[in-house]
Amino acid sequence: MGKLDGRVVLITGAARGQGEQEARLFAAEGAKVVLADVLDDLGEALAKELGESTAAYVHLDVSQEADWTAAVVAAKDAFGKIDGLVNNAGILRFNELVGTPLEEFQLITQVNQVGAFLGIRNVAPEIGAAGGGTIVNTASYTGLTGMAGVGAYAASKHAILGLTRVAALELAARKIRVNAVCPGAIDTPMSNPEGSDPEAIAGLYKKLVPLGRVGQADEVAKLALFLTGDDSSYITGQPFVIDGGWLAGVSLF
Repeated sequence: MGKLDGRVVLITGAARGQGEQEARLFAAEGAKVVLADVLDDLGEALAKELGESTAAYVHLDVSQEADWTAAVVAAKDAFGKIDGLVNNAGILRFNELVGTPLEEFQLITQVNQVGAFLGIRNVAPEIGAAGGGTIVNTASYTGLTGMAGVGAYAASKHAILGLTRVAALELAARKIRVNAVCPGAIDTPMSNPEGSDPEAIAGLYKKLVPLGRVGQADEVAKLALFLTGDDSSYITGQPFVIDGGWLAGVSLF
């Protein structure tokens, strides 16, 4: 018996990285998964691999409300309801704050922050109509601290934590729990877009992270599973850091 038997969960950014691992794990735990992304070839291939009785793919640009409306319709057509949402889609750009073009800041805000808002606004009523469920927002380690070079990204992730807390308060009466995962350094295409040497990346995080390594997408997926399943039934409105101890502080040894 799976931890998500009978659940229907929409996962954004599901074609690769953390979203892909969440989709695989959720499906293995009995959920029907709606895979949403703009990477159509990858998303469709993953849905085909998981099987049409388990997964459906829908094109979704999270910054566009019309896409959200269509995704909700497609999810209900495929599986009859939605009772879980993982707002995982996001983008990252590296730039010093004073050198960040306005267009870049607005793009990051539109995808990361507005995308999460639109997900909550469009899917929460469906979750409520299904009798309750969960929303898991993907924030970041940088949503709880600062990091030079990613000002726009950090600002958007701070905002997601605010959205998470307010949504938890407002949606509790509809039996909807809302929490956030806050990953640190995770080995995904988004965090390493240039395909840097794995050994160089490993060496960097061995120095920065107390556990001495970069995190893996499947480790974040396990946290998202916990927050989506009944094991977290008395938890809402909270950020959950998964960063190998990076946020704990500075070690001199």
